[in-house]
Amino acid sequence: MRRGNDTRNPTLHYQLIDVFRFLLVFLKIEAVLQESTIHRRREQLSKITDRLGLGGAYSTTIERIEAQGGDKSRLGMEALMWISHVERPLSADELCHALALERDSRDFNVPNVPTISTVLGSCQGLITVDKEESIVRLIHSTLKEYLSTHHAIFNKPHSTMAEICLTYLNSKQVKRLSPDPSSDVIDTTFLEYCSLYWGGHAKKELSDCARSLALELFGGNNGPGHASTKLLLGRVDTLERWHFDTYFPFSRLHCASFFWNR
Repeated sequence: MRRGNDTRNPTLHYQLIDVFRFLLVFLKIEAVLQESTIHRRREQLSKITDRLGLGGAYSTTIERIEAQGGDKSRLGMEALMWISHVERPLSADELCHALALERDSRDFNVPNVPTISTVLGSCQGLITVDKEESIVRLIHSTLKEYLSTHHAIFNKPHSTMAEICLTYLNSKQVKRLSPDPSSDVIDTTFLEYCSLYWGGHAKKELSDCARSLALELFGGNNGPGHASTKLLLGRVDTLERWHFDTYFPFSRLHCASFFWNR
């Protein structure tokens, strides 16, 4: 007996074809509308109709993202990197905070956080926001497959993401937080993701920069008293069952073992 979701089901097969056709039309329209003159729109239309299939449409769209002026190219490509390589889905606010981080700075510059509408525009239609959950997603699962098979698009994405997370945790603003960040009034939108998942990215790709940032996080007075500590403790099953409401000694070795034993 064939299952209802079997791709050999004729109805499902034609539904998938319709989805792919819709995506192709959508991406082609987006490409044409991005041009500023009738001549350039005709050139763009001719270019994309010569490259058949979703892969060609995705390739053309990424080329447009990279060709954007100002900071839009960086925003678009880094947004695609984050959404396609995250350890868990990001909210719109988390993504915008991730894109604001500058790896050579220890100040988290809040005015540098882009709006989600700016990020969406920079991605040329390749990402969308789930209105109910405010989760940012790729436009379709086929785009994730495309990005995962074209490794040259992103240069060591996991090490880059680990560096960004660790830069945030080492920022002056986060270092000033108490071990219980819920008691502080500053915006900690990106704190949970950085605290719980920087090690997951570093485990996959560990750069020298990420190693140095991790040692900085564990060093000095940052280890047990850092705001990320309580978030890490909350993910340890035995401690959750014991309902620790007060500070519990958590060494650098505990932090390392939390990530590398998972």
